[in-house]
Amino acid sequence: MAKRVAVILSGCGVYDGTEIHEASAVLVHLSRAGAKVQMFAPNADQMHVVNHCEGKPTEEKRNILQESARIARGDVTDLANLDVSAFDALIIPGGFGVAKNLSDWAVKNKDCTIQPHLEKLIKAFHKAGKPLGMCCISPILAAKILPGCELTVGQDKECEKWPYAQTAGAVKEMGCKHVNTGVEKAHVDVKNKLVTTSAFMCNAPFHSVFDGIGVMVKETLKLA
Repeated sequence: MAKRVAVILSGCGVYDGTEIHEASAVLVHLSRAGAKVQMFAPNADQMHVVNHCEGKPTEEKRNILQESARIARGDVTDLANLDVSAFDALIIPGGFGVAKNLSDWAVKNKDCTIQPHLEKLIKAFHKAGKPLGMCCISPILAAKILPGCELTVGQDKECEKWPYAQTAGAVKEMGCKHVNTGVEKAHVDVKNKLVTTSAFMCNAPFHSVFDGIGVMVKETLKLA
């Protein structure tokens, strides 16, 4: 029987929404595995809109749900309508939208708060024993909501290849166990049914990120 997977998006574009290549990789691997996928996003304004050529915020306003529809080819549902009982697993791709639209991590770091409805959903999936798959920056959501969980955002020593390694330190300060993992691998926290991979937390070739997300998707579906 096909696994039913909810995928939560946070906009469209690495600097202010979902990282498009990560979302695409998640969807391709789920499709190949025969999973039945439904995409969701909050019906709210983005924190801000970033000009992706310059990497600078603009005065424009955009809606998270409408922007996520670009990735979902129009087929995206308001996050408020996600019914946990209808799904076997939850996957959240990365991108700065996780840190700006699904939480305020971009501003408050480890003292962040999570979008209230999303927090309830993650807790509900966890309580029901349904697996959570997260990549890139999205594991910080688990770090905030599931104290003591094990996860990876890649490596904990900053260098050209791992420019966001300080995130691992923040995760440790939040009381979680960070596991150093290569970009083509994923870490499985069996106790919490949490599967994480670093994706573009690493300056890696596209195919390596794609392959690591494939492992995350495979291991998440195994737990479902």
